[in-house]
Amino acid sequence: MASLIEIDRYNWIPLSVTSLSACPCRPLWKKTLRLTRRCSKVSLGIVFDGSNGIYRVRSNGFLANRRLITAVARAESDRLGEDNAKEDVFMGHTLPMKEDSAQEHRQKVSQLRKRVVFGLGIGIFVGGVVLAGGWVFTVFLAAAVFVGSREYFELVRSGGITKGMTPPPRYLSRVCSVICALMPILTLYFGQIDVSVTSAAFVVAMALLLQRGNPRFAQLSSTMFGLFYCGYLPCFWVKLRCGLAAPALNTRIGGAWPILLGGQTHWTVGLVATLISISNIIAADTCAFIGGKAFGRTPLTSISPKKTWEGTIVGLGGCIATSVILSKVFSWPASLLSAIAFGFLNFFGSIFGDLTESMIKRDAGVKDSGSLIPGHGGILDRVDSYIFTGALAYSFVKIILPLYGV
Repeated sequence: MASLIEIDRYNWIPLSVTSLSACPCRPLWKKTLRLTRRCSKVSLGIVFDGSNGIYRVRSNGFLANRRLITAVARAESDRLGEDNAKEDVFMGHTLPMKEDSAQEHRQKVSQLRKRVVFGLGIGIFVGGVVLAGGWVFTVFLAAAVFVGSREYFELVRSGGITKGMTPPPRYLSRVCSVICALMPILTLYFGQIDVSVTSAAFVVAMALLLQRGNPRFAQLSSTMFGLFYCGYLPCFWVKLRCGLAAPALNTRIGGAWPILLGGQTHWTVGLVATLISISNIIAADTCAFIGGKAFGRTPLTSISPKKTWEGTIVGLGGCIATSVILSKVFSWPASLLSAIAFGFLNFFGSIFGDLTESMIKRDAGVKDSGSLIPGHGGILDRVDSYIFTGALAYSFVKIILPLYGV
């Protein structure tokens, strides 16, 4: 039941209005008014929707010196007595300005500013690490893998996931994080990781089976997936960046590269493929976000409700376009078809990794995997698109492209 109140614009405080009713057996609105200034004339009209009567009270003896406005207070029948109305009306026009919405807008702007600043800083730093290659690239990747694996096992232990499964013991999750961090280093040192991964999986499985209490299959499956997801897959970036050492002789940038930084031989197929792959992922995420905001209508999947088919298609186009442009800049891959296929493969790995991490977070009941990076969340939130892409990119360059595409 809504009420419409017309009164001169004054400061007012609660006072019983039931005394204004012509009939004491009909209590009126519980909200009360008291005028704090006298005026010569005042007209107070109270109208109740759905009632049979209209109650009006007229009084003299007050001095009016302010303009008349109309204040509309709408409340549901079960919410009578609420202090704030949803909208303020001044001279018949709605005033949409609200302190809460303004504060929320400022928070969004501040969050976006943090994302841009830290995103640019991370991009420049990662670009330098990729250019350096070797042990610099591998050690940085190992550190990121360690933090990401810790975030993964914390997600596994969260309340949303533990309702349906038994998480691995904490000591074992910490050991697995260390093993995952050692995998990229072993990959660089030995050139391959298969034996190390198999040995690590065997040791972890025996530790789970021989633990006290009642070992559960959920502990084994979540731990094995952690070794694969956080340890084994990132190693392909080491194999891609440092393992493909054939020089990209046709790269024009390599001809002007300083001798002190390695000269032309520094620009290998692995370096060019890594730069193109990372750039494709960034272009895919950016174009998908912009396309989803502008044209997004059809949800892509229930795993991530904000993703749309329209944004996905725009992201795919941006990824392929970036791959083709950079292939002309670096003169690799040699053919247009190879560049398009490489861009499509990078986009597929990017979207698959993003959805996989979204599924884990959804089951865990959290928005971000961590809070390490202001405005971005945790490490997994930033590298989820890269986890599967490295393996696909390496397989494409190593197996499909003849002679590494040179």
